Amino acid sequence: MTFRVSLAAAVCLFAFVCLTVPVSGQRSGAFMGSSDDTAIKYSAAPSSNAIIDVNQKLQNGELKFTFDEKSGYLASALAALDLPVDSQLLVFSRTSLQGRRIGEQNPRALFFNDRVAMGWVRGGDLLEVAATDASQGIVFYSLEQKPDAGTGPLQFKREFVCLGCHMTGNTLNVPGLLMFSTTRAEPTQYSGIPRHIDQLDPLTKRFGGWFVTGSAGSAQHMGNQAAAMDGRPSHELTSVEGLFLPNLIWQIRHGFPFLELMHNIRGSHRDVVRGPIAFIADQAMLTNLLTRAGWEARAADPKLHEPYTDNPEQDARIATVMAGVATEVVDYLLFVDEATFTERVKGASGFAERFSARGPRDRKGRSLYDLDLTRRLMKYPCSYLIYSPEFDALPPLAKDPIYKRLWAILSGQEQDPRYRSVLSLADRQAIVEILRDTKKDLPAYFAGAVRQ
Repeated sequence: MTFRVSLAAAVCLFAFVCLTVPVSGQRSGAFMGSSDDTAIKYSAAPSSNAIIDVNQKLQNGELKFTFDEKSGYLASALAALDLPVDSQLLVFSRTSLQGRRIGEQNPRALFFNDRVAMGWVRGGDLLEVAATDASQGIVFYSLEQKPDAGTGPLQFKREFVCLGCHMTGNTLNVPGLLMFSTTRAEPTQYSGIPRHIDQLDPLTKRFGGWFVTGSAGSAQHMGNQAAAMDGRPSHELTSVEGLFLPNLIWQIRHGFPFLELMHNIRGSHRDVVRGPIAFIADQAMLTNLLTRAGWEARAADPKLHEPYTDNPEQDARIATVMAGVATEVVDYLLFVDEATFTERVKGASGFAERFSARGPRDRKGRSLYDLDLTRRLMKYPCSYLIYSPEFDALPPLAKDPIYKRLWAILSGQEQDPRYRSVLSLADRQAIVEILRDTKKDLPAYFAGAVRQ
């Protein structure tokens, strides 16, 4: 498995387990159909994702997990799911199913790759998993953190309780991903209603309740508002090492220091400004938008609902709806409303360099994985999620209008100043050339000219 942060991914990176606090209400453009639609069947249709594959290997004995008294099945699960260590994020707000165990001295660690995200809490009861299904959206699982009792092969269990938060207006009413920024109500407590964020939000409103390393210059964010940081002249971190005190009760029971597990084993530098956390808001919402586009197309397609009768007027109405959905997807795909950086962000973990090296490159050596990090996130502002299985699996009723809208903007046919102000001719030309060399199912009309 290659490491494309598809975010897809994205994770309960985005607080992918259920929250114990309310979330904000309906967003515009949300799916208004049923997850039980005969063309969707979210609860009943067979899933195809990384967890299904691992469960099958556990079932037939091809794969075995080893339980560790310090971290349970964490190490085995990371290896089996190909979760990179340097994808680790640390969140200490209590926006989680296991919130009672989480805090500034015991943050939740999140790991992700292009197909799955996993959360681990020291002393927790479960490993929490969000897996991306190409057509069904995000599918949730858990694995109990206790030794196998010998009653059968170890298996990840599918969870539906997470949909209480992960299938709401904030996820466009499809099973999706969330990222919250939480306000610090008191010096030692994060509480109140968490705020869902995406690429439209400026840095000043992001990362409340998270540990954030790296530098954004004089630009401020909401991360690192923890008691351990209060006596420091700056809340900027180069490493989280030294922030956490060993838990004496846990140490007595299990005989190991917390720092050894969190830092020596999992790495001490969490460069989440320049590293994983910089991608989360963008990836999470685009993943949800792609799922919503697929669900809208399948729910609207009369050929997937018997009895089918040809109805040109109905087809025209469906086309109008899907054109609107395509506009939302393409705007996000091209970072049209992305909050710009005021200064260059930088860090030292190496995540950004490894991330950029993963993507396919055109004949000039350019990639949609290349980062900018001066005025915007990506050097060529078109999301790499265009390569994702979620995008590839979109039905024609959704994919065709998305490609047509994408070409209208990139080719210059769309004259709206809103697009011209953020996508220069050089940007558009580079994106088209990269797609021509790297995207296999690109429509033939992308061979056309890109004009001023």
